[in-house]
Amino acid sequence: MAGSIRICLIADNFIEDFAKCISSIRSYSDVPITIFASGKELASYQERFKDENVIFQKNKLGWGHSINYFLNNSSEKYLVIMDPSTIFTSDAITPTLEYLDKGFQAVGWRGGLVNVDDQWRSVDDKGAGEVDVLFSYFLALDRQFALSAGGANPSATYYRNADMELSLALRAAGAKLYQIDLGLIQERHHGYHDTDPDYREKKSKENYNRILEKYRGRSDILSARR
Repeated sequence: MAGSIRICLIADNFIEDFAKCISSIRSYSDVPITIFASGKELASYQERFKDENVIFQKNKLGWGHSINYFLNNSSEKYLVIMDPSTIFTSDAITPTLEYLDKGFQAVGWRGGLVNVDDQWRSVDDKGAGEVDVLFSYFLALDRQFALSAGGANPSATYYRNADMELSLALRAAGAKLYQIDLGLIQERHHGYHDTDPDYREKKSKENYNRILEKYRGRSDILSARR
């Protein structure tokens, strides 16, 4: 079972925190891990994580291109897109695989239902169950289905709201998404807290504007309200 899934991480320059994430995974699972490191990070990541599969990219790619790289250059049936701020406190892979094998095309730890009363401008976390969107703190995908749905939007250079856009693209292609409770915790999210606030807000807004333009009002792609 474990051979059908791979964890994919994007290096964030905070190598000690990254190492804690890797160590937590290894405490509970031997699932293969791919680390996507850009040029300035390569040497330190290759040395520190030489037992893992480190992919080198000379120019840092945006989030959408990075996700599509994982989708196109892996052979496993399922991929877990995971943020290095996410820490395993128990085996998160086995229960995730159980739901993927039940026929869900995406399974994740955090997500929710689009708030249609708020004109699609917010998402309500309803806990475990079928959802409209999943977040990339821990997001497991049926790799071939995600590719057939077009993958991540290459215009998404920043992660925030881009995972929601990917989720809705999956829903529009007929996917079922499921949020489950897992033994995970989140520590400092460097991608949010240690990014220039102006850049963060600008890119987040660009991503969300695309969601509104493409999907707002498409009640046909939403899961049952609960």
